[in-house]
Amino acid sequence: MTRTKLIRAAALTLLAAPMIASCAPGGTAQAGAAALSPKQAEQLDKQLAGKVPGEPIQCLPNYRSAETIRISDDILLYRSGSKLVYRNDLKGSCPGLARDSDIMVVRQFGSSTCEGDFFHLVDRSSGIRGPTCVFGPFVPYRKPAGDAD
Repeated sequence: MTRTKLIRAAALTLLAAPMIASCAPGGTAQAGAAALSPKQAEQLDKQLAGKVPGEPIQCLPNYRSAETIRISDDILLYRSGSKLVYRNDLKGSCPGLARDSDIMVVRQFGSSTCEGDFFHLVDRSSGIRGPTCVFGPFVPYRKPAGDAD
């Protein structure tokens, strides 16, 4: 390579590095944890305290979830009583989900919400449709047998 081509290649590499780095996942072992604010991390810890994760399931029957908790733009929790919470790490971010002011409109086929199903957000005041988002697997977090509430 000539000197000019080497300089151009180096310049392009320097310009592209920030864009490439922004696509890389966070360096933490806990899924979605890198993007959490301290308040969100505290809420997640509070909801999952004393519970242990189980094997992910593909679909969550509607009767199993009494409450939806928006942790961040990447994480939803579905509470099923005091001893069981399902965590869903979305397949990609869902901008605006954490604001908890938009309405979640879930595209559901049957009586369960499944991994890969879509939902979108709708602004409460204007009715303008927001981003389309995709559910990931549902991970049950249960209190171990014998633990008191």
